[in-house]
This record gives sequence, C-alpha cells and structure tokens, in this order.
Amino acid sequence: MNLPTKLTVLRLVLSLVIIILLCFPFELIGLQFPVYVIDSIKIESQFIVAGVIFVIASLTDWLDGYLARKNNQITDTGKMLDAIADKVLVNSVLIILAAYNYIHEIVPVVIVLRDIVVNAIKMEAAGKGKVVAAIGSGKLKTATLMVGTTLALFCNAPFEHWGIYVDDILLFVACILSIVSAAQYYNINKELIFPKKAK
Repeated sequence: MNLPTKLTVLRLVLSLVIIILLCFPFELIGLQFPVYVIDSIKIESQFIVAGVIFVIASLTDWLDGYLARKNNQITDTGKMLDAIADKVLVNSVLIILAAYNYIHEIVPVVIVLRDIVVNAIKMEAAGKGKVVAAIGSGKLKTATLMVGTTLALFCNAPFEHWGIYVDDILLFVACILSIVSAAQYYNINKELIFPKKAK
C-alpha cells in the first residue's frame, strides 16, 4: 500500500471517528461535551472537535491526490478508495448536520442524489472504456461544499456573530452547482449512455 492510499484509508478512519463523535450517545456512559455561549451564540465543543477532524480529513483528500500524481502512484484501488472516502466523509457529515437541524435537510438530499447520478454516468462510461474527467462546475461544487460544511461544524463562526449565514449560503450554492454539474455530466456523456442507432 503506497502513501497516497494510506492517506485515503486515514481519511476513511477519520470519517468514522467523526460519525462516532457526533452520533454516539456519550451521556449514557457519563461523558458530556461542554457547551459554550459567546454573545448569545451556542457553541458545542463536540462539533468543534468534529470540525477540526473534518478539516484534517479534507486536507488528506488534496494531499493523497497530489502525491499520487507527483510520484506516479495512481492505482485503480487508490481511485476506488478515494471515491468511497470522499462520499463517506462529506455525505455522512451532511446527513448528521441535517439531523441536528444545523443545516436544511434538502442539502444532503441534493448532494447524495447528485452523487448517485454522476457515479452512474461514470460507471456506464467506464464500462465502455471511457474515462469521465472532472469538470469545472464539479470542482467548484466541491470547494463550496467543503467550506460550507466546515463552517456549519464550526457553528458558522465568526459570521454568526454578525447574523450572516455564510454556511447556509455556500451549501445552497453547492446544491445549485451539484444540479448544474450533474446536467453537464449527462450532456457531455448522453451519446455514450444512449447511443444513436446506426441508420
């Protein structure tokens, strides 16, 4: 297992840590995460810790890709694990944030459905020997999604102090970009998915 793949596995492990941290009923075993109130804004330390781990995990996503390209260590196993790790990290956190009412529930619905559609297109293309390259709107979606999710975990600090919901804005922009990028992926590959019959 090369270094980029090890970093991908680390991202998977960190994702599971975040899920446990945010979902496990620690109060049942006598553990209580402190809650702070600053200028009438409630800050739950449990989410702050999860946010720090999320940022670290997100950095491994960039680093493993960079190292794989730089050292020519791109493998099919690495690409598969990378895709799984990305979805586990982001989608699970979005679902948990929606369950806690930190973000609107439409966000994980749109993001997960978009992933299903795009992954289906990529699988269909791969089955026909074609690689579907990343597109600009997809990359921009990922950037806004990661920043918005990070801000949501950090209680939208410091923007919450001024009543500016930057986390919500970025997440809704990510939803729009998700729909746009899914439509673009389909448009680019529609002839591959639905080949025209020869006359």
